[in-house]
Amino acid sequence: MPQLATTPRRGSPSVTGRPRATLAVTAAATAVALMNYTAPMLTLPDMAAAFGTPASAQAWLLNGTPLGLAVLLLVAGSLADAHGRRRVFLLGTLTLGLTTALGALAGSTLTFTAARIAQGAASAAVLAGSLGLLAHAYPAGRDRIRATGIWGASVSGGIALGPLLAGALSLADWRLAYGTLGAAALVTGAAGTRTLAKEGKLPAAEARPDIVGALTLGLAVASLLTALTLGRDGWLRPPVGLLLLAAAALIALFVAVEHRSRKPMIDLALLRRPAFLASTLGALFTGLAVIGLFSVVPALLQGGAGMSPLGSALLFLLWSGTAFVAALQARRLAGRLSAAYQLTLGFALSAAGVLALLGGLEGPWPRLLPGLLVAGAGSGLLNAALPRLAVDSVPPERAAMGSGANNTARYIGSSAGVALTLALVTTGPDTALLVSAGLAVTGGVLTLVLERSGFRVRAGRN
Repeated sequence: MPQLATTPRRGSPSVTGRPRATLAVTAAATAVALMNYTAPMLTLPDMAAAFGTPASAQAWLLNGTPLGLAVLLLVAGSLADAHGRRRVFLLGTLTLGLTTALGALAGSTLTFTAARIAQGAASAAVLAGSLGLLAHAYPAGRDRIRATGIWGASVSGGIALGPLLAGALSLADWRLAYGTLGAAALVTGAAGTRTLAKEGKLPAAEARPDIVGALTLGLAVASLLTALTLGRDGWLRPPVGLLLLAAAALIALFVAVEHRSRKPMIDLALLRRPAFLASTLGALFTGLAVIGLFSVVPALLQGGAGMSPLGSALLFLLWSGTAFVAALQARRLAGRLSAAYQLTLGFALSAAGVLALLGGLEGPWPRLLPGLLVAGAGSGLLNAALPRLAVDSVPPERAAMGSGANNTARYIGSSAGVALTLALVTTGPDTALLVSAGLAVTGGVLTLVLERSGFRVRAGRN
């Protein structure tokens, strides 16, 4: 997530006039954005049937929003700093409302995917603007800690409530969920226009956002996702290989662009820091191993175990709710475990929980309870440790970049993880579970190796 600014912007008021209203609006908009992010986990079977989406293309119905988020999170932060956080936040809520409503009216896979990509871009603006607004509403001290805690809870709440809303409304029509979320975003934006204090004179922008870098990264991710999506019909086909080569070439081009840019999206010199590398790889493998799998689990439960959308949503809530509680309690480990060791423990629990699900996605649901609880606890530890390590692993003046890079890696990983999981389930859900557990173990080992390579987070910030 974008990191809170530590000082007011020149020419802007030091404190907004109605901090509680600011917190309420930003938390509500963030919850709606995350509910929109997770809603397709429950509506995927019905959407695929309505659009006639072939199995090989179903990953795009889930991946539009994380793709938009991955590409535009860093750019949205730059735009908020340059043109006003209130302006970017309100534009994000308005665009999110309109594009979510358009998704409800979509008549094809292509139209719905395009709407989801736009929703990801809008969500990036919401996330980037909301934390900046809170920084001005709560300049420092316990009030800020409490406010950011509530805002963080809105993220976890949105993830948990999105599938529940979609599951309940899909009993009538899956489109109702997106119409409801679109209306909620518009109402929240309208409330923001009345309650959010206007910013003073903004400083002149020092540089334009790194549009070339964002475009190159977007094309690289799109090429990778297309290759993984086509791979379920055969990994050795020429189009898959060509797309993977294109993704590799575009990533190399992105590195070259960032190296030459005066104001890059990410300072590549930070990758020489083992702690920053652990943070980025930890986020990437969290997306690949955890988010990618559990984005598809509700659809697997509906298809394999024959569960209703609402029933699968309730089981998903067991995982996401446990993650929410574990993340809140993880602060008790802060004095005993470094963030890197907490990441390693989170990956270990995630792998153990996923392995406990083997053979259970097509059977009676009580068989899944232990695995969901253990995997949820692991996910909660990961969610608590990642932002902590992202900020602590970079110099204070680069905190926003560290946080933005962490979230970008997470959404890239989740997009690739969804495509990979859907490709693997063609040979049976246990194959996807084994690969997910293997990726989680890999993430944990890499984090542990980097921790033992000699990096230590600054004293007092651990």
